[in-house]
Amino acid sequence: MGCSSCSSGPNGQPKGCRNNGTCGTDGCNKLTVFDWLANMSLPDDVEPFYGVEVRFKNGRKHFYNNQEKLPLRIGDVVATEASPGHDVGMVTLTGELVRVQMKKKKQEADLDSLPKIYRNASQKDIDKWQRVRDKEKSVQKESRQIAMALGLQMKISDVEYQGDGSKVTFYYTAEERVDFRQLIKDLARAFNCRIEMKQVGFRQEASRLGGIGSCGRELCCSTWLTDFRSVNTSSARYQQLSLNPLKLAGQCGKLKCCLNYELDTYLEALEEFPKTDTKLQTSRGTASCQKIDIFKGLMWYAYEKEGMNWHQLSIDKVKEIVQLNKKGQEVDNLEDFTEEVSVDSSALFSDGVGQESLTRFDKPRKKGRNRKKKRNRNRNNRRNHESKK
Repeated sequence: MGCSSCSSGPNGQPKGCRNNGTCGTDGCNKLTVFDWLANMSLPDDVEPFYGVEVRFKNGRKHFYNNQEKLPLRIGDVVATEASPGHDVGMVTLTGELVRVQMKKKKQEADLDSLPKIYRNASQKDIDKWQRVRDKEKSVQKESRQIAMALGLQMKISDVEYQGDGSKVTFYYTAEERVDFRQLIKDLARAFNCRIEMKQVGFRQEASRLGGIGSCGRELCCSTWLTDFRSVNTSSARYQQLSLNPLKLAGQCGKLKCCLNYELDTYLEALEEFPKTDTKLQTSRGTASCQKIDIFKGLMWYAYEKEGMNWHQLSIDKVKEIVQLNKKGQEVDNLEDFTEEVSVDSSALFSDGVGQESLTRFDKPRKKGRNRKKKRNRNRNNRRNHESKK
């Protein structure tokens, strides 16, 4: 970890990052944009673009107008215009790449309509900003108690103070619409500042809290994923996955984002397959598709009256039968087109390091020790025999 808030704790002990790349100090490089134009100079007849991208807590980014033409660089802490007062953030991008980012986010590159950057943050601004940031945990705990006392069905997941401490934003999640008018009054009375409520999705909450996924790695949303695209159950159907909510849902309670990672590859492979709702006409009856194997390029068909008897066909054979059916011809049966694929038993399991031996960790018995036990046993038998005489 690169930032001071998560690199080490008291007495030099490792502290660990608990912000999952959304702390705002830009040390985890989760939301960093690489400035590939940093070493390039502009042509003489082109004026520099004085738009600046500033990052705040929770991955919040905004564009600002550097009206004073300050010599800003990536990583500088600046005081920006806010309503009311001012906010404190970190510069993440300057120059022409800001124009590109604004175009990417479908925002007009009009500097006059953007809020302004006042100045480089002074030490007084930074100290005040750090003090209000230290209060966020206690404020979050107290705000949850106030919401529970009012009986509101909502969860306050995070709190963010403005740089000057004049406003505090509460991020919450809720299943249904929440009437928090009384909550705002109680929070304003308790913390003596302006209150703003902002609802976030369950995916954003999971990325903020972090965790370990079923794959054994940290959650993608809390490490590198920044674009939360919608995931549908059709993504699981195209990949031939069982529609089990316990396996397809992530820690946020929604479908896993990783279902979209290989979806394009599956869709491209399925273009070579005939449609699964296409039925094959034979002399023995109509056959419908029961299962497909995208990796091996196989399809299984069964007669309507013999649903338990499946016939394995390759894609080429199925296409051949479909072409014959379009011409009005029926094939005799599916058995003539069935291809038996032999599976090599050695390919099912390969022993690379002797893992088939269940006793490979057992200690070998010492022969000398067994011989000594046998000698003692014979001596005891002779003594017992003499005593009986």
